[in-house]
Amino acid sequence: MPLFRVYVAGVGEKKQTGSGQSKVEVAAFLERNASRKNHPLLRRFTPGSVVRARRFNCRVEIATCFLCSITLRALATISAQVLLNGGQVVSWKNDRGEELLFMSSKANWKSSKAIRGGISVCLPQFGNLGSLFHRSPRNKLWSIDSCPSPRDATTNRSSVDLLFKPTEEDTKMWQRSFELRLHISLGPGKLTLVPRLRNTDNKSFAFTFSICNYLSVSDISEVRVEGLETLDYFDNLLKRKRLTEQADAVTFDGEVDRVYLHTPANIAVIDHEKKRTFVLHKEGLADAVVWNPWEKMAKAIPELGDHDYKNMLYVCSAAFENPIVLKPMEEWKGGQELSTVSSSYCSGQLDPQKVLLYAKLAHPQQ
Repeated sequence: MPLFRVYVAGVGEKKQTGSGQSKVEVAAFLERNASRKNHPLLRRFTPGSVVRARRFNCRVEIATCFLCSITLRALATISAQVLLNGGQVVSWKNDRGEELLFMSSKANWKSSKAIRGGISVCLPQFGNLGSLFHRSPRNKLWSIDSCPSPRDATTNRSSVDLLFKPTEEDTKMWQRSFELRLHISLGPGKLTLVPRLRNTDNKSFAFTFSICNYLSVSDISEVRVEGLETLDYFDNLLKRKRLTEQADAVTFDGEVDRVYLHTPANIAVIDHEKKRTFVLHKEGLADAVVWNPWEKMAKAIPELGDHDYKNMLYVCSAAFENPIVLKPMEEWKGGQELSTVSSSYCSGQLDPQKVLLYAKLAHPQQ
């Protein structure tokens, strides 16, 4: 039985204001579970409250059994599902209803802990550099931002803005005060995440950051990652030894765990069997992580199924080697856009130049 359900914005649900301008304004509907009236999630919404949103062209559904999720929709079948717990994207489906993100077969949807899979953000330390890695906002409850940043009104996407503010207890643990905002938008063939972090402390601090993507692939042994050739990387399987990529693409016949440095804005993940290519475009995040645990390591990870590694690829947009430094009240902004294109073949191989050219045309400023 759902704990509560809130409908925010729907096609055509527009109200004319006195100035003649159109705003999306939809009354929130709350369905309470009498046995759990005091659940903290319930207190975030009140019956009959009004939620204003700029530029939702599709309905956003907030529903939960234990976890609260937001579903963004575009057209009939394109969707993305976001959990308020961790600000984590746990589903992204294309116009054919195909799931594009990997989710562990052992995912525990009744736990408040982060779920292995989807897309999540990690800070203030990334790459298992210390205990702070395990205390990131991935395991914390986010809220819907009541003051979203202004956006281009000409774009036609369904979106939501999330906000994470550390509690007093969190601040003691992290020893720094900040506000993290995350704008998530969905359009045909594209899913965009734009994080903004403001230093609300009275002193400067440094942090590393990543947007961690678990992509769904047909067979990891048939996947190629283009755009990282000739780059230096840290190999975590060799005690973070610094090496240079010699191959023309990253391929997989065993465990891979690397942090590529000073990477280009566009990286292509080519799935030969599905004839589909993910294009990862990133801004403000200089590095990239590529990981697949393969068979032995997959069996050693409790929240991952023994054979899940075959259908997953972990790729991160990251600021790793050079931490970001923020002065008091200063703000940092990053971002990534995931898009999909159909692969074209020539003698059984995809032409990577066509894929990367597509990405450059989509982002000419790069």
